[in-house]
Amino acid sequence: MTKLFENRLAEVIRKPLITEKATNALDLNQYTFEVDHRAAKPEIKAAVESMFNVKVIGINTMNPPRKTRRVGKFSGKRSQVKKAIVRLAEGDKIQLFPES
Repeated sequence: MTKLFENRLAEVIRKPLITEKATNALDLNQYTFEVDHRAAKPEIKAAVESMFNVKVIGINTMNPPRKTRRVGKFSGKRSQVKKAIVRLAEGDKIQLFPES
């Protein structure tokens, strides 16, 4: 594990992504998270396992290029986003939606 997130695993995972594709993947026991763009797969795995007390089988990550955004004559780039799809062991679950 790199020194960047050694003592701060909670900062690796930013938020869960709730899209139609991510919601359909919940049936396959796969959860999608937005993670820090500097995080590696072992760090993401350690963060998910420690935060949610589950067993992670596999992780797929994607790091798409930053998008350019214009507002009038000003041009800039959006913040960099890295997505991680985490596959859990059979029987493990993460409660993303609170029950009412």
